[in-house]
Amino acid sequence: MTSLFQIAVLGTAHDRSGFSSGTEALDRYFREQVTQDVRRRATACYVAIDSATGAVAGYYTLAASGIPFTDLPPELAKKIPRYPSVPVARLGRLAVDRKYRGQKLGGALLWDAAQRAVRSEVAVSALVVDAKDDAAESFYRHHGFVPFGSQPRQLVLPLASLKEKH
Repeated sequence: MTSLFQIAVLGTAHDRSGFSSGTEALDRYFREQVTQDVRRRATACYVAIDSATGAVAGYYTLAASGIPFTDLPPELAKKIPRYPSVPVARLGRLAVDRKYRGQKLGGALLWDAAQRAVRSEVAVSALVVDAKDDAAESFYRHHGFVPFGSQPRQLVLPLASLKEKH
């Protein structure tokens, strides 16, 4: 699977015009806004490139963030210092083009994001996401995310367990 796709930083040579995940908000953001957010350093964007065609098969965005310590699940809270705000990496968006569904690319993009957060020189304790709907929430829960905070579909993945595996 990994030889079918290469994950790279979004560049000007990547054609985003035909990307279609089936979710208009994610597609419009990728086509029209992501480069502005990257240029302003509001987020970083990574793309999965089809090794055979060079087409963008999927993408995700990642940014530094913080969450209130009091919002953490108890099992995570007891493992980190009690500062008012906990540094985290925020997975802002993740989408796979419809042509590439069923190839486990979403999971590969999620794994890449988690590994970038683990390897980051900026300390973060977890990866957080706000799932957009029930299907997205199910996807993230399948990959080990757990609910936190008071907002529906707010999910967190502690990174300590990933550090121990590598």
